Amino acid sequence: MPEHPVDAPDPRSSTPSSDSTSTNTSTSTSTSTSTSTSTSTSTSSENRTRSTPWARRGDVPWGSVLRNVALVLAVLVMLWLALNVRLPSLEELREDFAELGAWGPLAFIGAYAVVALTPIPVTIMAVVAGLLFGLPGGTVLSMIGVVIGCWGGYWIARGLGRETVMRALGSHAEMIEDRLENGGFYAVCTVRLMPGIPYWPVNYGSGALGVSSRDFLIATALSALPGQVSLIAIGAFLGSPTVLNGAVVVISWIAVIILTVLSYRRWRRSLPSTE
Repeated sequence: MPEHPVDAPDPRSSTPSSDSTSTNTSTSTSTSTSTSTSTSTSTSSENRTRSTPWARRGDVPWGSVLRNVALVLAVLVMLWLALNVRLPSLEELREDFAELGAWGPLAFIGAYAVVALTPIPVTIMAVVAGLLFGLPGGTVLSMIGVVIGCWGGYWIARGLGRETVMRALGSHAEMIEDRLENGGFYAVCTVRLMPGIPYWPVNYGSGALGVSSRDFLIATALSALPGQVSLIAIGAFLGSPTVLNGAVVVISWIAVIILTVLSYRRWRRSLPSTE
């Protein structure tokens, strides 16, 4: 019997299938690339939007605006007071406090404690203490007031918690955290003695960062004394420019510098080694 040849597959019949697969793959790749590009563009746009502070606040930095308005109003009020209100003389202030009797010193201590709780510089109160009460009396009253105020700020921070206090400290937060984190007596002494650092961030930072109450209280009392005496002596010298008051100013500032250097060195040695 004659043999019938087996039909070979026609090459032309497989070409369309291959072309169709290739076309589908190309279309899928193109669609995927387009989707990826669209997603990337959308994500990039969202990131730019999120990174813009004004975008999160309705395109208006209301916090900055309100702070600037408050500053302008405060300056205007101070100018009006300076031009229209007659400040009492030193003798009149002393007489007013003398008339209060025992309540005068107590009122001053209370006012000093309140100031120490706030960002208002305690420098003002210390100089006023020297003007009103002289060097010995001003030193005693100022130290009582400043320690009470610092102590109050410490416990307020303990109640508020670390996260809230660190946000409230603002630009001081990083410096305070760097120096008081896991710190104690010498850390508080160092920060308290460093020039240019207000009292209030140290008070609240110590409470928020877990400095023990005993270390904080002792360090505050000891490290605040030289600076307070130097400022009180300035006030006493302005009220009564004697050689003694001038000498106390010089000696107390020398003591502040020496204690700052010693406390800083001791604090650095107490830090854990990074090696």
